[in-house]
Amino acid sequence: MSDDFELDTEDLQRRMDGAMANLRTEFASLRTGRASASMLEPVMVEAYGQPTPINQVGTVNVPEPRMVTINVWDKGLVGKVEKAIRESGLGINPQLNGTIIMLPIPELNEERRRELTKVAGTYAENARVSVRNVRRDGMDQIKKAKADGMSEDDQKFWETEVQELTDKMIAAVDAALETKQAEIMHV
Repeated sequence: MSDDFELDTEDLQRRMDGAMANLRTEFASLRTGRASASMLEPVMVEAYGQPTPINQVGTVNVPEPRMVTINVWDKGLVGKVEKAIRESGLGINPQLNGTIIMLPIPELNEERRRELTKVAGTYAENARVSVRNVRRDGMDQIKKAKADGMSEDDQKFWETEVQELTDKMIAAVDAALETKQAEIMHV
């Protein structure tokens, strides 16, 4: 059994990539002073008895750099969409115009920019934790194989593989955080 142990590094890579993709989605939701349809992605609306993404209850447009509009398809959901945006913590005050909700994006002040960099740091830390959890799963598989008779050389080899993969992903998270923080602080 000791010679046929093969750690599924592709699965570990896929799971770490998933953590990175989630981080990118969370970063996209952080507004940097420019309007973007992606900033509404994490906002869920209580529609038809279940949480629904905003882009599934209306059309999201960015007609100008400081304005996002949502054309809600069902008149009955306009109030729920407005409430979801108010409670989302984006710091945007929606304005109603029939079934169209307008979201004027205010200029970010220095204090709000610093606050957003801290939020970005929290998102990055959550991604690092996810990557480390995947690393721990890989190391647990190696320990189990060691208990089943894997040689010490093989154990060291696989542990090094998992650690290198983890280090690479943590570096990618750190680079993404640095880029996002620079983007937020850019006036």
